[in-house]
Amino acid sequence: MKILVLNGSPRKQGKSLEPSGGGYPLTSLNLTEFLQAFERGEPIRAGSDLMKYSGWLSQEAMRLTTEMNSAYHTPEEIRKIFSDLTGKEVDDGFSLFPPFYTDCGKNIRLGKGVFINSGCRFQDQGGIRIGDGTLIGHGVTLATLNHGITPEERHDLYPAPIHIGKNVWIGANVTVLPGVTIGDNAVIGAGAVVTKDIPAGATAVGVPAKVLQK
Repeated sequence: MKILVLNGSPRKQGKSLEPSGGGYPLTSLNLTEFLQAFERGEPIRAGSDLMKYSGWLSQEAMRLTTEMNSAYHTPEEIRKIFSDLTGKEVDDGFSLFPPFYTDCGKNIRLGKGVFINSGCRFQDQGGIRIGDGTLIGHGVTLATLNHGITPEERHDLYPAPIHIGKNVWIGANVTVLPGVTIGDNAVIGAGAVVTKDIPAGATAVGVPAKVLQK
């Protein structure tokens, strides 16, 4: 096992998780093709190359989130690991309090100055977009996948993106369901389950979330 050094701290690295090695299924896909397929919103069939590639990305995400969550890291180190996780460099204003969990990582896109509090769970294969200055509270779940309703489609995936605007405040333990858009400057009260779009500037609370005021 190799030992790397990350800003002066030891960083273990196990066996490579290349899609063609380590027991993971060989596919002809690349990351761009994977993301494009999920962004089209078409069903992802069980046993398909897309599903296999999704499983490989999940393994890579587990490796990186375990590294992030299992020891103290400086803010600079957190930004480095999160950039590796998403495949896109985050800005210096980004901050996150671990633990953080995701089963993909590569379909998260953040604006500038985003803050993510501890215990959040992002299911991002279907796409998560978060605008500048948004605050994500403790224990928030963002889910972008559904399974098929009929028994014969139960193991298929149906992706739909979540779009969160600029300067949004999402309270603790909120769940946002697939396909939801939350407009700029909205506030989502703690514990809400957001099943439908929330307009810009609105405050929404409850299960399911309902708009109180704009």
